[in-house]
Amino acid sequence: MGFEHLRTELEEMKQAGTFRELVALESAQHNRVTVDGKELIQLSSNNYLGLAAHPRLAKRAADAALEFGAGTGSVRTIAGTLEMHQAFERELATFKHTEAALVFQSGFATNLGVLSALLGPEDVVISDALNHASIIDGIRLTKAKRRIYNHVDLADLEAALQETQDARTRLVVTDGVFSMDGNIAPLPEIVELAEKYDALVMVDDAHASGVLGKSGRGTVNHFGLDGRVALQVGTLSKAIGVLGGYVACEQHVKDYLIHKGRPFLFSTSHPPAVVEANREALRVMEEEVELFDRLWENTEFFKHGLRELGFDIGTSTTPITPVIVGDEALCHQLSDRLRQHGVFAQGIAFPTVAKGKARVRTIVTAEHTREDLEQALEAFKQVGQELKLI
Repeated sequence: MGFEHLRTELEEMKQAGTFRELVALESAQHNRVTVDGKELIQLSSNNYLGLAAHPRLAKRAADAALEFGAGTGSVRTIAGTLEMHQAFERELATFKHTEAALVFQSGFATNLGVLSALLGPEDVVISDALNHASIIDGIRLTKAKRRIYNHVDLADLEAALQETQDARTRLVVTDGVFSMDGNIAPLPEIVELAEKYDALVMVDDAHASGVLGKSGRGTVNHFGLDGRVALQVGTLSKAIGVLGGYVACEQHVKDYLIHKGRPFLFSTSHPPAVVEANREALRVMEEEVELFDRLWENTEFFKHGLRELGFDIGTSTTPITPVIVGDEALCHQLSDRLRQHGVFAQGIAFPTVAKGKARVRTIVTAEHTREDLEQALEAFKQVGQELKLI
């Protein structure tokens, strides 16, 4: 009944070897997970610091659920704001060195809500060509004019700023860490150009929150740019380990978004367990500094190992390390064979990345042991030779 053309598209995907089933984990999110009864080394999770199943977060979540219930029963603007929601936003603003912070239901919802609310027909948004899908969709919801600049191309960015000087507000938007390639945006140069042309900057730190900067404060802090970036967006569901998204900003921007940010206005607030686990995550990040040392030691070891084997890992300088294959079907073959060798590393192809740029994206975490990473490298070696990738 209906949508018959979808069957044809799905069949074409199956014939091309790009159709994928969802993979169900049968264990908690750790350095090793269980899939179909088999233990695998996990290299596909965004759980950078191992906080998703950290005992301190789990206990705080359980205690909050028992004390305050499973849900809130309302949106924030009617009856769904608990004191803990406001306390967490104050703590998050302090952590990010900003005047205020507002929490949304997810990182995706944050980009949709912020961009659609703050930009109008008199404004221009200037966006990096490889920004995250949530930024692209947020821009689609605005009535602002838009200019896409070539990926991390500062000359093209300056040209865009020069071309748009008659706009009321120009907002330069960039990922802090680009999620598919693992490279860091040249944020100091972006901020300097924006200041030169009286524009504002928005940074999406989804993959930098909990990874870069002091105690994981993100790329703005990493580059010493606190106070010079208008909007810092991020997620609470990757390195921070729980769920949600946020924008760290000035107080008047937060007040405006409370009234005009549609995902905030029309979504029920986070349940107590989520809020309190997020609060505990900030404390863990401040106190357990050894997590960051292990994350970066593991990152360097694994990158070096893949390079030595002869894989193309692009220009990544973060724990995101893509093993670039190119062909979509071959990429998924690599992923499937790795699983047979005890490694869970998912293939990523079009439309998540451009056609011909398929890759197995790996992410190491603070939880991985040296034994985990050595076993994973041996699996990559064996499968890479079998598929003639190295």
